[in-house]
Amino acid sequence: MLLQIDNLAVNYGAIKALHGVSLRIDAGEVVALIGSNGAGKTTLLRTISGLIPPSSGSILFGDKNISGLKPHEIVSLGISHAPEGRQVFANLSVRENLLLGGYQRKNADERHAGLDRCYSLFPVLAERREQKAGTLSGGEQQMLAIGRALMAKPQMLLLDEPSLGLAPLIVRKIFQIIREINAAGTTIFLVEQNAHMALTIAHRGYVLQTGEVIKTDSAKNLLEDPDVKKAYLGG
Repeated sequence: MLLQIDNLAVNYGAIKALHGVSLRIDAGEVVALIGSNGAGKTTLLRTISGLIPPSSGSILFGDKNISGLKPHEIVSLGISHAPEGRQVFANLSVRENLLLGGYQRKNADERHAGLDRCYSLFPVLAERREQKAGTLSGGEQQMLAIGRALMAKPQMLLLDEPSLGLAPLIVRKIFQIIREINAAGTTIFLVEQNAHMALTIAHRGYVLQTGEVIKTDSAKNLLEDPDVKKAYLGG
């Protein structure tokens, strides 16, 4: 068990964003989290990565309770987060954005190896390494956001809406790269509006509705589930 969340609650003032969320992710898996807008998916990822404090419940990563740790402490333990909306540093170059992702890696050889890995996964970033990130296309910025998260050499990668606003051809390319990242040994927790695409590459999935997990199963079974089809798969 790499990640175990038990009875997690998050409140924004009087609003309960998450209540009683429990889930687990094993090492080597791709696990998809699907649900409508406002279900609490982004809140869950932000809580795992330390950006939002939980109101109650626990988050175990390996055998360590990471609830309430600071984001940089969670990164150092092996969790990286590629956020919704990409959030690249527009005035910095591609290379500088990537190096910021690896700021905790003090060894220069490790940082260079991280850059080389990102450039091999995303050749377009190698071509544009000295270009300002703000001048990249949406798809290129998404690749940069994922590459920046990988620079910390995480055991687990949190991906929030990697297909958002991208053309179908670019979405397929991004999802193929996510498969490659997982095949190379990184566990992935994927939040994605494109439920069909997410469940196609995932091993298992969870369905979140108004802050609660209402369903979990293998990705294959969720793709065939009539309720999931009706609510999230357009059929």
